[in-house]
Amino acid sequence: MTDLTDSQTTVRMEYKELVEFTATVFADRGVPADRAYIAAEALCYGDLTGMSSHGTANLTRLYLPAIDEGRIDPAATPQPLADTGAAVVLDGKRALGLWSATDALDLAASRARDTGIAMVSVRDATHFGCAGYHTGRLARRHFVALLASNCGRQRIARAPGGRPAVLGTNPLSLASPAGRHHPYVLDMSTTVVPTGRIRAAERAGEPIPEGWLEDADGRPVTDPGAFDRGEAYLRWLGGDPATGAFKGYGLGLLVEVLAALVPGAGLGPEPVALAGDGGPTGRDDNIGFVALVIAPGALRPVGDFLDQADGLFTTLLDCPPQAPDRPVSYPGWHEAEQAARTTEQGVSLPIERYRELRDLAAQRGLDLPRTGGAQ
Repeated sequence: MTDLTDSQTTVRMEYKELVEFTATVFADRGVPADRAYIAAEALCYGDLTGMSSHGTANLTRLYLPAIDEGRIDPAATPQPLADTGAAVVLDGKRALGLWSATDALDLAASRARDTGIAMVSVRDATHFGCAGYHTGRLARRHFVALLASNCGRQRIARAPGGRPAVLGTNPLSLASPAGRHHPYVLDMSTTVVPTGRIRAAERAGEPIPEGWLEDADGRPVTDPGAFDRGEAYLRWLGGDPATGAFKGYGLGLLVEVLAALVPGAGLGPEPVALAGDGGPTGRDDNIGFVALVIAPGALRPVGDFLDQADGLFTTLLDCPPQAPDRPVSYPGWHEAEQAARTTEQGVSLPIERYRELRDLAAQRGLDLPRTGGAQ
């Protein structure tokens, strides 16, 4: 391991070595080796693409505690409950979502080759990290893929005008081939930001902008620590009702229906949510998610589809910008560019995160790769 200096704020680690170490950590907790590697890639994707709030920051904060508490079963295999050919419902058995989401999408893709479209819905699932990691894999295989998840019975956002928290961040991702270009990968929460952004600001000791959180009376909150203290609620995309909050709220409910109501997972809007003071409640257990895959090559010549996709996204990239230093792009483009830089230069880890990994390695007798030292 690298000796650290008192003045260091970051260290650099080879991306592949970070993935391999993370896979070793999951395997050490009982995840089968092949699944552990997929899970590690899914988790480290956040560090690879610049979305560090969803990367290895969650290893010791979210996934390992959930495994140790029995909320995630590292050895579980999801089991089919219904199968019509083009539609499948699985009992997730609390398997690690970082690999089981990819497995569900792969199953849907295998069916979509014959049917043109297929859906796999999962209940009793667990957190799967960056949705865009899972969908982007299929876009590179010429599929169009949708992945959406509710937050089980975790309630942290309110219906516009309501007092009690009833829904989670309910993220979704849609990915598509883009011809010669990086795949289009939309990856978003239906709240204005995901919880990881709030907690990242708290760890950094930084305030958050007005518009991310609100208190019980709808007033802006800029202290990120108020969220985990149960004193603040996430706001929906669109902010206020007058500027589009009902659109974000509607998207959140869309995810709740497709991802949780269809397979029978835990719901945020249940009568218990209306009890008490209406503050944030529940845990993200019994999550539901939906994996929907379209195979354009089953519906039209795949070459024609890819040519048209190329034209669509080339037009966007060629669009004259308002400012020359801010060219037009699309969701997924910047992340792919950042991934290429990170692969070449290594992952920049905050010193606190590196120390967490170092301590974890020491506690479990694991080998943490050497780093590139200070930056």
